[in-house]
Amino acid sequence: MDRGRGTIESRFLTAASRRFGMTRLFMNFQIDHLGIAVKSLAAAKGIYEKLGLSVSPEETVAQEQVRLVMVPVGESRLELLEATSENSAIAKFIAKRGEGLHHICMKVPDLPAVVERLKKDGVRLVSNEIKIGAGGHHYVFVHPMSAGGVLLELVQG
Repeated sequence: MDRGRGTIESRFLTAASRRFGMTRLFMNFQIDHLGIAVKSLAAAKGIYEKLGLSVSPEETVAQEQVRLVMVPVGESRLELLEATSENSAIAKFIAKRGEGLHHICMKVPDLPAVVERLKKDGVRLVSNEIKIGAGGHHYVFVHPMSAGGVLLELVQG
């Protein structure tokens, strides 16, 4: 019987919030996209077009030295990333590991608050500043050393 204290789920979330210092802010995250490093956008987007999915027009993010397209899939997207320079992170990734999953991106409701919290907790970020990327979205990357070996991108929801 509940006795007016809320559902089991809400009691668990409240306990988790106290234990881990989380707030409701941190419980509204969702997967925004999966970043996939590719040698050629033209070749890579073909399979998604053959599946009948729509592919966005190409966009270049000069500061990251990439050209990309987005492929909406359900409530998320696939981001296909092609290097525009041999010195880009994507070119280095492909040279070391080959084409494939590069990063996971989560949409957060308040990016500055999340970044501040992570810094306070000693989480290593790739860059300490929030940048503007594809589609004008604000983002920051969490270093794989602080995220279980996964490059984690956080984007303002």
